[in-house]
Amino acid sequence: MNLRQVEAFHAVMTNGTASRAAEVLRISQPAVSKAIQELEREIGFALFHRAKGRLIATEEGRLFFQEVSDSFAGLIHLRAAAARIRDFGSGEIRVACQSAISTTVLPKALRAFQLRHPDVSITVQARMSSVVKDLIASGQFDVGLAADEIDVTGVDATLFMQQRLVIAVPADHPLASRPVLHPADLHGLPFIALAPEDTARRRLDGVLAAHGVMPKIVLETPYSTTVCAMVQAGIGCGLVSPLTTEPYLGRGLVACAFEPVIRSRTLLLLPPNRRPSRIVADCIAELMAFSSVGAADAGGPDH
Repeated sequence: MNLRQVEAFHAVMTNGTASRAAEVLRISQPAVSKAIQELEREIGFALFHRAKGRLIATEEGRLFFQEVSDSFAGLIHLRAAAARIRDFGSGEIRVACQSAISTTVLPKALRAFQLRHPDVSITVQARMSSVVKDLIASGQFDVGLAADEIDVTGVDATLFMQQRLVIAVPADHPLASRPVLHPADLHGLPFIALAPEDTARRRLDGVLAAHGVMPKIVLETPYSTTVCAMVQAGIGCGLVSPLTTEPYLGRGLVACAFEPVIRSRTLLLLPPNRRPSRIVADCIAELMAFSSVGAADAGGPDH
């Protein structure tokens, strides 16, 4: 049994006659008849009754056609998969990103991407920036978004987003009514700090040290979203991305501007020496379209 024989049988059953099957397969009618005869010899039973030049399926032929139809459904799926890979590359995309981006920019960008590619499966992992870098460098993930504190050796890195950071304050705190906070306002204040390796944390520490200011650090975390949740609970204040404050604004948290300005930078990471497939390129395009959300106040140097 070979695929040519089975295709001939399937074409006759689907189209009703050997002549029509021959047209669909673009071969001669005698070639169709010969293929079916060879198939019958191979499987050991008749697929058709021959009556006055007509082919009428036997009961065995109808049962065999059900099995063949299932197999052809699989072949159709394979052809579709091949076409998708030819046109777009992999039928899935894997994105690794820092926590703050995973709950803000990324969902909006992936929704836009999904509307264009509804059949593409998407895997997302929110990890620390150093882990994101490792996942991209090893080729396990296609696209990464990470804070600029990482060593970018072994990945292709470009600037994705730049933001002016804010101080998140509990809504009932005396500082919540102040539109702009300064280093002196943070002296002795219960403070939720980002991890020591975080670039924003180091920049803030430098500013506070220059002003002789020392807040009371009550909690450390690598995640801006965790900072916001702790601020909302009234544990203290913290320096965060304005994007991460959005779900908490009006719900126990106020975002205050801080001067001198401190900015954070997010990098877009790709595996080295690998040209992105069309599907990855489309995902990157959607991400870049939404990156402007957090870059509205990106201009100008740090103070």
